[in-house]
Amino acid sequence: MDVVFNFKNLESSDHLKQYAQNRFEKLDKYLRNPETAQVQINLEVEKFRQIAEVILYAEENKITAQEETEDMYSTIDLVLDKIEAQLRKLRSKEKDRRRGKGARTSGPESGAPLFPEQGGEDEQPRIVPTDLYEPSPWMWKKQRSGSKNQRMDFLFFSMPRAIGLMCSIG
Repeated sequence: MDVVFNFKNLESSDHLKQYAQNRFEKLDKYLRNPETAQVQINLEVEKFRQIAEVILYAEENKITAQEETEDMYSTIDLVLDKIEAQLRKLRSKEKDRRRGKGARTSGPESGAPLFPEQGGEDEQPRIVPTDLYEPSPWMWKKQRSGSKNQRMDFLFFSMPRAIGLMCSIG
């Protein structure tokens, strides 16, 4: 893994470089090709704030993280934790995609079809048009009683969460 350091308002220190180099070597276990990965570490001091920004280029991905504290060593540790969490998430998404659990597949996570009574996978869902809808007499009568003075009849469809929809029948 290539590690490049940039210092701003801070003296370059070999001990700080070595510390960061050793800490970032632990990211190799999350990468398929750690030899091709590049890490750019930007270390900066502004008054009492110690700021570390890390940009990781690996396997067609660019991962960035920034952290600031009062101690540069703890800042490096915190920014490393952020990068590591992002790499873990990326790695688990890759594994899920390879196993077929990615967002591109439809259906429940168990892999079972949504509607088991359907034939095979070749069957496409189809819409069956109907011209007639027969409401229950209770719904029709109740809604008609409110419209005696009007020439329009209404159907009221109720949904499980008490959301109503009015349709006029002309």
